Amino acid sequence: MARPIVAIIGRPNVGKSTLFNRIVGGRVAIVDDLPGVTRDRLYQDAEWSGRCFTLVDTGGLDYRDDDAIVANVRKQAQLAVEEADLVLFVVDARAGVTGADENVAQVLRRSQKPVILVANKVEQFNKLPELYDFYRLGLGDPLPVSAAEGLNIGDLLDMVVRQLPPAAEEEEDDDTIKIAVIGRPNVGKSSLVNAILGEERVIVSDMPGTTRDAIDSYINREGKKYIIIDTAGIRRRSRIGRGTERYSVIRALRAVDRSDVVLVMIDAVEKLTEQDKKIAGYAHEKGRASVIIVNKWDLVEKDGRTANRYIAELREGLAFMQYAPVLFISALTRQRVHRVLELVDYVSEQQNMRISTADFNALLREAALYNPPSQEKGRRLKLYYGTQVGVKPPTFVIFVNDPELAHFSYLRYLENQLRSAYGFEGTPIKIQLRKRT
Repeated sequence: MARPIVAIIGRPNVGKSTLFNRIVGGRVAIVDDLPGVTRDRLYQDAEWSGRCFTLVDTGGLDYRDDDAIVANVRKQAQLAVEEADLVLFVVDARAGVTGADENVAQVLRRSQKPVILVANKVEQFNKLPELYDFYRLGLGDPLPVSAAEGLNIGDLLDMVVRQLPPAAEEEEDDDTIKIAVIGRPNVGKSSLVNAILGEERVIVSDMPGTTRDAIDSYINREGKKYIIIDTAGIRRRSRIGRGTERYSVIRALRAVDRSDVVLVMIDAVEKLTEQDKKIAGYAHEKGRASVIIVNKWDLVEKDGRTANRYIAELREGLAFMQYAPVLFISALTRQRVHRVLELVDYVSEQQNMRISTADFNALLREAALYNPPSQEKGRRLKLYYGTQVGVKPPTFVIFVNDPELAHFSYLRYLENQLRSAYGFEGTPIKIQLRKRT
């Protein structure tokens, strides 16, 4: 089920990223253990009082042209408001109300979305006369916090949980495969959806941003049911301000949350970009089965090794998604489009695969004999036994003497052994270590 989205907005240097890191419990915005995952992290799952949500750090509302301040600020704030379930509007308590704050507040007042006004950088909580000025923004009581010191963050999260939309149980149909089509503008997402459906059900245009919302299309083919979710594109840095580009990723996050299989679409002419890595990384972290679709292959000049070189570049750029199959297509000419649903079926089967406990433990014993864990401070990791505890993605629990002795490279080795023996193509694998008591 898709988690509610909480967006942090505000002008630069008010402490948005500091608040983001404080809430999610660490500097996750700049640290990641997986090679190839972009480090410019702007989203992270968080939990408070048993309620889970996705927190999005939108970046500063920046502008370069003084004559376009109001237009740019309003446009960027409006995008954030449209996509979020709750907005944390962060202001600088020491600087007071600015013109940019007032313009954003005007957009927020007109929206129907709940807003929490967060007055950051408060130094003395017993003396708050400077907060009175923020009441003229018309967004209720400003909540004083210090993100840097972690003061009053618990009260803020209590307010967040109270204002989130009610948790609703999503009706699931186990026979229906939900497919999210994600990528940058003009990579051909809507064209691919129309090609699969066999009709012009989704508007196709050369203008970026034609698709504003996630559009569900239902299809029944050869007795199998699918829901294809066409999403808005992630805008390019060269065409639009950084703030707007960051907000547009929220649409894709929602689609990935709802999906079983993700089609990561790449423009064959423009090749892999940082935005592609960012959204593909989210699909990986969410444990979704994925297929990399390279569109506009008909526009690429080729020789006998073009496809192999292209795949090598993709594998290097998406090092965390080595398991995802790659398909070269042309949505315009329908070249190899018929194979898309075939691959969707295949990776869906792979992410639902189960291995018996006996077979998994036999694999663990063989893997440990062939490549024993290295010693750490005179102690060696011992693999006692394991079992598969879930699917979508395949999840394994291994009971050991001390999980702290496991190096991430050894877990990757075990994952490679699983893939070598059983496949699991197109899906991430999660391996959890627990101490045997």
